[in-house]
Amino acid sequence: MPPFSPLVPDSGYDYSAVAMKTAATGATVKGTTPSTIKGARVASAPNEPVTMSTKPEPNSTPEEHALPIPLGAALRSRYDAVMARVAAAAARSGRRASDISVVAVTKHASMEQVRDLLSFGHADLGENRVQQLIQRAALVDEQLLRRRERPNAVLPNGSAAEASTPVVRWHLIGTLQRNKVKKAIEIVRLVHSVDSLRLAEEIQECCQRRSQPVDVLVEVNVSGERSKHGVAPAAARHVVEMIDTMIHLRARGLMCMAPENKDGSIDPVEARRTFERCAELFEEIKASRVGNTDAGLRFDILSMGMSGDFEAAIECGANMVRVGSAIFGDHAPRLESPED
Repeated sequence: MPPFSPLVPDSGYDYSAVAMKTAATGATVKGTTPSTIKGARVASAPNEPVTMSTKPEPNSTPEEHALPIPLGAALRSRYDAVMARVAAAAARSGRRASDISVVAVTKHASMEQVRDLLSFGHADLGENRVQQLIQRAALVDEQLLRRRERPNAVLPNGSAAEASTPVVRWHLIGTLQRNKVKKAIEIVRLVHSVDSLRLAEEIQECCQRRSQPVDVLVEVNVSGERSKHGVAPAAARHVVEMIDTMIHLRARGLMCMAPENKDGSIDPVEARRTFERCAELFEEIKASRVGNTDAGLRFDILSMGMSGDFEAAIECGANMVRVGSAIFGDHAPRLESPED
């Protein structure tokens, strides 16, 4: 399996240029300020839901007031805002936007939103639960097959189907139970949550008949929270070394999550401290050349940061972030699925 390459969205936007202009002028990134379009108010923050105004604009006609903002336009606005923020954070850390991979977490997204996101050229999608991952992947595969069968079709957002059919890379970012391993590895490109040597051994056992190894990240519980999964920081290198001896697994890097307060909020100071410690651990393991081969660097992914803290994570060294509500909105419909 070839190494991961950071996603470069095929959207027609230069997010690095937007970020540079923002930094130079002090202007606000597109998509993060409130605006009114024919009676609809666009979210003023990436995770703020779109709301409809009950009052018509001055000098507007009843027909204009009745026209709602398209859902795809709201998604486009949030997506562009997130990608511009990623580019700005990358610039602050001395990197390019193309150095950062954005995994769009579809846990609470509707299939219409997923379809629109794929039409933007976005290819990396993430799910928390195996059962929902299976359902999502099947629906996405069906949609992509239809596009390929009708290459000249025009999508609802006006883009050509042939030009908007990416190869989807699925990420499992939630806890992986050992009895779900066999189903998960048939779909995912990267498992972010290997939180024990026992789970790594189970994946190895289930991959005996595969021609390609499975790429995994070792989840590290940097904050030491009891509610968090992951290996202790002191054990991370040992787990990576053990995975390195397994024929059917490849340790590609580390993953961590910021600690949460009792009310579920994130303390930015504690989040940054957690990200900095995980980045140090990542660099230590990489410097030891564990997980590397003669063919080149393989231990090269640091997955940190979600919707509320991905900018701080990037500034601390993350090259992969997991973003859900900032793209899809807090109140997007959820696909119901049985418990794992």
